[in-house]
Amino acid sequence: MRRFSISSLLTEALNGHQGWERQWRNPTPKAAYDAIIIGGGGHGLGAAYYLAKEHGLTNIAVLEKGWIGGGNAGRNTTIIRSNYLYDESAALFEHAVKLWEGLSQELNYNVMFSQRGVLMLAHNVHDVQSFKRHVYSNRLNGIDNEWMTPEEAKEFCPPLNISPDIRYPVMGAALQRRGGTARHDAVVWGYARGADALGVDIIQNCEVTAINRGPDGAVTEVETSRGTIKTKKIGVSVAGHTSMVMGMAGVRMPLESFPLQALVSEPVKPCFPCVLMSNAVHAYISQSDKGELVIGAGTDQYVSYSQQGGLHITTHTLDAICELFPQFTRMKMLRSWGGIVDVTPDRSPIVGKTPVKGLYVNCGWGTGGFKATPGSAHVFAHTIARDEPHPINAPFTLDRFRTGRLIDEAAAAAVAH
Repeated sequence: MRRFSISSLLTEALNGHQGWERQWRNPTPKAAYDAIIIGGGGHGLGAAYYLAKEHGLTNIAVLEKGWIGGGNAGRNTTIIRSNYLYDESAALFEHAVKLWEGLSQELNYNVMFSQRGVLMLAHNVHDVQSFKRHVYSNRLNGIDNEWMTPEEAKEFCPPLNISPDIRYPVMGAALQRRGGTARHDAVVWGYARGADALGVDIIQNCEVTAINRGPDGAVTEVETSRGTIKTKKIGVSVAGHTSMVMGMAGVRMPLESFPLQALVSEPVKPCFPCVLMSNAVHAYISQSDKGELVIGAGTDQYVSYSQQGGLHITTHTLDAICELFPQFTRMKMLRSWGGIVDVTPDRSPIVGKTPVKGLYVNCGWGTGGFKATPGSAHVFAHTIARDEPHPINAPFTLDRFRTGRLIDEAAAAAVAH
């Protein structure tokens, strides 16, 4: 892999950028691999990268039914934060934030990580009490979070309307300054490029149609649209389609899949300095590097594999945005889309082993999958390689829904789901 540097960029600038090679190969599937990752998003590619880099497994394939980054990895609003309430969640997401902070250097690829701050608004007494509890809990875990008055929130985010006459008046806010955003496709491309350089085969347009098991119950192979591939280890990281893929191996998952919608405005000059989230009105907003306002909503209220979603969800979200930011009422929306999020009963992920030998699963991230990408991939790779959980993901077992040791992070999602 040719490394990016000032020297290589200057050389190619003088060469009309004709010397750049493909960023990753387009290999033909082998007959067998030591491990297979199903799902070519950030979590799957990241797991393959860490398996190769830190655990020495290079005979790995990532199977993607479409194209790299064509699923939820390219359909999210790119928010990154670690201000979760419970110790288990805080440890997992803080692990991710620390990896985010050095990811561009790690991958030699600019993922455009911007720690512009995440501001979470409180609109009633319950919000105030809940967010202050988050602040204190985060500080006990060594995670930055601070409480702000409405005036301080407006100073940090000048477009914010803090008038007491609006439908949901701002009564304060919690700010994590180390939170922010990253470029979603750059993250996927960076992990794909890094994994490929370490020998991982990234196979696109390769849909898994069956997972076969041997007489002892262990996985033996996957059947795909490009032939049968033998393997002794399979990691499933397919977000909203987890239930379908795991069903191929006879494993029933405690998941529901919902559409989650987002939209962007026409591009304008820089006018919004941070990420702002409001639970009560189901809206969050930031500004992309292209100048678009990136706006996210809550999940639809029905189970679906649609990537469209209901129109009333986006209109409700825009009503809320226009009330919090009256100056945006004249802006035009350019496009909208939906992703399919997989939601567990306690709104926390499942990262670990399954009852089937050789089968591992990374799922249940709901609306928070992107922010966890490097941390999730890192601990998932550890679990696959060593057949035991990393201490950070040890609490996030599938078995917790049998034992009752749940990690209820519904309130920490910032938008209800």
